[in-house]
Amino acid sequence: MSSPEDRRRSFDEAAETYDQVRPSYPPDVFDTLFDLVPERPEIVEVGPGTGQATKDLLARGASVRAVEIGPAMAAKLREKHVSKRLQVSVGDFEVLDIEPASAHAVFSATAYHWISRRAQTDRPAVILRPGGVVAIVDLIQVDAPDDHGFFDAVQPIYERYGEPHTGPPAPTRHDVDPAIRAALQADRRFADVCVRRYDWNQTYDAADYRKLMLSYSGTQMMSEARRAGLLDSVEAFVRSEFGGVVTRPIVVTLTTAILR
Repeated sequence: MSSPEDRRRSFDEAAETYDQVRPSYPPDVFDTLFDLVPERPEIVEVGPGTGQATKDLLARGASVRAVEIGPAMAAKLREKHVSKRLQVSVGDFEVLDIEPASAHAVFSATAYHWISRRAQTDRPAVILRPGGVVAIVDLIQVDAPDDHGFFDAVQPIYERYGEPHTGPPAPTRHDVDPAIRAALQADRRFADVCVRRYDWNQTYDAADYRKLMLSYSGTQMMSEARRAGLLDSVEAFVRSEFGGVVTRPIVVTLTTAILR
């Protein structure tokens, strides 16, 4: 059985695919973040991947130290976003040497759930300047009619290849509650915890949905034969039963808190 650490590092095996298919984020996310920090802030970005959010941080004038655990991901990030205001560090955010009280914000987009519960609050408490911001983006798939029943209908294929859905069912849009909210609210070092929500559905043709699946850690951890079988079967199912199109009903959340 694969460990969480193996799954965390598996993204590096699909850096090119990840870059091609992973979505960006709503502009309102960055409008809100930059309202909370000084002009031209110093930001530590956790788990940037190939830069889906990094580009927006740089475009708004931030200096970014991007901490990426995957060397291939980091290389792609450097290649795509050449800037004197970008420093890419290959390493584990939980232990990497980062100067205390050096950042106006610790930011992460769809990666912070890979950080251990304790480090999610302990590390920003050290890295941030007083009054600095923790800003965590989660991309949460929800139970909504926008998918036309696809995600229920496709489950037997996943089960056939030994990948049944585990964990709680997808929430409704109204019930979305990112886990980081409770963690920050329980920590007295942080104040003004706030969650903002944005509808952000993503639509893919069959080929791109196959690439999206390939960019997931669970798919990467499958054996080559099982992975190919799953991808082939789902792609064919999308084409034959759903007109070649998949819509993922998504709510993007931005959870922010201020270091006291």
